Amino acid sequence: MENSTHFQVFRLAAYGDIGQMKYFYFALVTVLYFVIILANALLIGVICIERSLHEPMYLFLCALFVNQLYGSTGLFPALMFYLLSDTHDISLLYCYLQIYVLYTYTLTELSNLAVMSYDRYISICYPLRYNNIMTPKIICGLILLSWLSSFFLNAIHISLSLRLQFCGNVLDRVYCDNYSVVKLACSNTMLNNIWGLAVTVLYISCIIFPTIYSYVRILQICLKSSKETKQKAFNTCTPHIASMLNFSFGWLFVIIQSRYETAHLPPILRSILFVYFLMCPPLFNPLMYGVRMVKIRHACKKVLGLYPKT
Repeated sequence: MENSTHFQVFRLAAYGDIGQMKYFYFALVTVLYFVIILANALLIGVICIERSLHEPMYLFLCALFVNQLYGSTGLFPALMFYLLSDTHDISLLYCYLQIYVLYTYTLTELSNLAVMSYDRYISICYPLRYNNIMTPKIICGLILLSWLSSFFLNAIHISLSLRLQFCGNVLDRVYCDNYSVVKLACSNTMLNNIWGLAVTVLYISCIIFPTIYSYVRILQICLKSSKETKQKAFNTCTPHIASMLNFSFGWLFVIIQSRYETAHLPPILRSILFVYFLMCPPLFNPLMYGVRMVKIRHACKKVLGLYPKT
């Protein structure tokens, strides 16, 4: 084992010395965070208030928006603080807490998107049995399973990282991520690597493959169906597919930067790509669903007093 030190803090080196630009970045991040809170909270409130939206698809959307508020809160307050701070040190405890929040957000987001694809599959492929399959008990169970499995798996992830000793404390990031922390370890990280691989395989098996299967079956049904059925499938599936691709590309940027050298990229571009999956989906999804889905759009206008009550 190399010489290790009992570090009390990690240093987030990606902030660098941005001078007076920090005020511009702070204002930009603050506005983004405010819009994310406003948009997601509005749709959560509308779905909860409007009885016409108490359907499986909208309840799963509500869970998605709650998770996006949760994940954004794991990033934005710290980001705003460090943009204005002269020092960019983060305590070990808060670093691990941030990792836990952001990783549970990620796995829950993937789970929610998979559940939503299953819901669309049942709705389009088995419309007559939809209400019998997607009962309130099943809906609550799927939402709870998405959250609890993520919290449990990441608790093990963090417990494995807590035992590590480190040879350095400089993270070339604007927030803590587990892969960068583990790379600084002097102690044996075999258990961390095995567990990370196991969770990856588990989520590919239980989330990505079923999602692909759901959309293959939906496509097969649509090819044999009427124009009206195709239009319904297009209207309800397009926002979900866009959400899934948007989040997947964002997470892919993180994986590429973690595994491969990206020093040739401008620092600001690297930081943007690294926070993309935490900034864009919480901003993109509520705006897209609010515009694309007629029932949500009308319910928002009704709640805001912009649409006549029926």
